[in-house]
Amino acid sequence: MTTVISDEILAYRQKLVLDHFHDEVRQEWDDVLATFPHPRYELIPTMTVHDGDAAVRGYYRDSRRAFPDQDHEIIALRHSGDAVIVEFWLLGTHLGPLGAIPPTGNRFRVRMTAYFIFDDDGNGGENLVCERIYFDSLTLLKQLLGGLNPRNPRNWLLAVRCLRGLLKEAGGTPHPALVNTPKADLS
Repeated sequence: MTTVISDEILAYRQKLVLDHFHDEVRQEWDDVLATFPHPRYELIPTMTVHDGDAAVRGYYRDSRRAFPDQDHEIIALRHSGDAVIVEFWLLGTHLGPLGAIPPTGNRFRVRMTAYFIFDDDGNGGENLVCERIYFDSLTLLKQLLGGLNPRNPRNWLLAVRCLRGLLKEAGGTPHPALVNTPKADLS
């Protein structure tokens, strides 16, 4: 069944998503959090969920410690019945720890897709309930680690620390909500 969304709702959702992006770059976390009734991020490549105010603020803190100059370039924005889908380039410089991976000082530019999911609350689906992000983590890691010159002995210790960090990060347990998903009803 196809739901027709009014032009007013589409415009409202688009403005909310663009404000969300703008406030993230400005690191105005209260304004970003105000776009959700209950904040939730799902990072599909790492199979992690940040659910609730404290968890999302921790995600913001950790990601901006790793990439304090994080920014984006929007490529395209599309609407679906329950989402605004944004393709964008995420870019920044690895100046702090990314989990257990120490900073390399390298810049990155990675293509991503974010699904801003809106609820079906009976009032036109105007509540943002989740930002679900997809990206190629190997591309990101190649850019963060690929700039280390293996012929330079000054990089050897950092390379070993990065490898240890990668192994530690790879050992996490996927969030059950991202693994135990129901099959789509296409009938």
